[in-house]
Amino acid sequence: MSEHSGEERNLGFAQLAALIVGSMIGGGAFNLPSDMARGAGTGAVIIGWIITGIGMIALAFVYQSLANRKPELTGGVYSYAKAGFGEYIGFNSAWGYWLSAWIGNVSYSVLLFGAIGYFAPVFGEGNNTAAIIGASILVWLFTLLILNGVSGAALVNLITTIAKLVPILVFIVVALFAFNFDKFTFDFWGTPDLGSVLEQAKSTMLVTLWCFIGIEGAVVVSGRAKKQSDVGKATVVGLIGTLLIYMLISLMALGVMDRVKLAGLDNPSMAYVLEFAVGKWGAVLINAGLIISLFGSLLGWSLLAAEIPYVAAKDGVLPKVFAKVNKKGTPSGSLIITNLLVQVFLILTLVASSTYQALYSVASTAILVPYLLSAMYGLKLALSGETYDKNPQGRTRDKICGWIATIYAIWLCYAAGLKYLLLCFILYAVGIIFFYIGKKQNAKDPNAKVFVGKEKGIAIVIVVVAIIAIVLLANGTITI
Repeated sequence: MSEHSGEERNLGFAQLAALIVGSMIGGGAFNLPSDMARGAGTGAVIIGWIITGIGMIALAFVYQSLANRKPELTGGVYSYAKAGFGEYIGFNSAWGYWLSAWIGNVSYSVLLFGAIGYFAPVFGEGNNTAAIIGASILVWLFTLLILNGVSGAALVNLITTIAKLVPILVFIVVALFAFNFDKFTFDFWGTPDLGSVLEQAKSTMLVTLWCFIGIEGAVVVSGRAKKQSDVGKATVVGLIGTLLIYMLISLMALGVMDRVKLAGLDNPSMAYVLEFAVGKWGAVLINAGLIISLFGSLLGWSLLAAEIPYVAAKDGVLPKVFAKVNKKGTPSGSLIITNLLVQVFLILTLVASSTYQALYSVASTAILVPYLLSAMYGLKLALSGETYDKNPQGRTRDKICGWIATIYAIWLCYAAGLKYLLLCFILYAVGIIFFYIGKKQNAKDPNAKVFVGKEKGIAIVIVVVAIIAIVLLANGTITI
């Protein structure tokens, strides 16, 4: 993450709010109608959005408070977890965030070529042979672009933000005119096959979480703000604005098409809802906007995915190869390793016929550990009073937000479901190997212990659960 202390403080409230909205709205928004309808009725969808809104706003306040009270912790989710709970826990926070970033890029690739498939049917739904070849070529073109430095970032951001917002706003306006209240209220609390209202609301959690991944990046722009007080207000307004956009997309769609039809739509479902309402041009608009948007998202998250392990490697908890940079200062080692993994998982997507939904579910689950640890650290500071002796303002608010964000993150772990939690334990177990190598490579004393205190016990638990997950995968009890 770049520091902004040396830059001009020229961002006002409106600019900050716009930056936050633009950073959070990604490819997931374009498939919200079917993703939400697949497991929940209208009433449960509304409840799911309310829970998400409260939890995410609380988490945003936690990140804003941590950025203000611990400005020396520049490694984001990694630094917060390490400062609060030790080096190995900090590593797991960085590892989980990295997993989420690059697995998320695999899912973005599937969604991107699914959108291109609307214009070129050879790419199908984004996970056939042609699509995987196309996605692989794109991944390595982006790798070369980043290795050689990326110019015109502001222009790319402007184009992709417009590409995201224009078709979405058109969709909302058209859906308002095409809205049918009888469709919206039909089976309001869902059908018996969907389960209880609680089960339905739980099914929406990973979908809504995926839409808000990137919320932790909001505090990055605080160093550019004209007034520090604008950051918190812009974060809340930006979040509420994004939340309203997401709610309108999913709820308006339930008033245009019935839930069963929505649930069966291909990616991106927003395109086919608009096509149902206005004809062919609606699907063309949404798919074109999504393609441009995802090009920008893939580039941005490729940069982010390479940065996370680079920071951790510089701190000595990942192998030194992750800290390697080229002549232009790009973390080349981290970037190449990251995109090699993206490549492998793209091939696995083809072999396993995995879908966009399955991939983003794994990515969303992987990021739960960093979010939970950040929330717990914010709560720990507020309860202990650390940093509040000099600046006691806002401690009560920080306690409340810390509790809400922590409980919300724990609820998300429950809502993720056993299947995706077990799959993530396998990935976290693999991380132990990297942590061990990193610590040994960077240790001043070759006899120094890799794990200290309770860390070895935590690692053993992760390995045991991962072995159980592998056995369940092998016998078909759980599937990818």
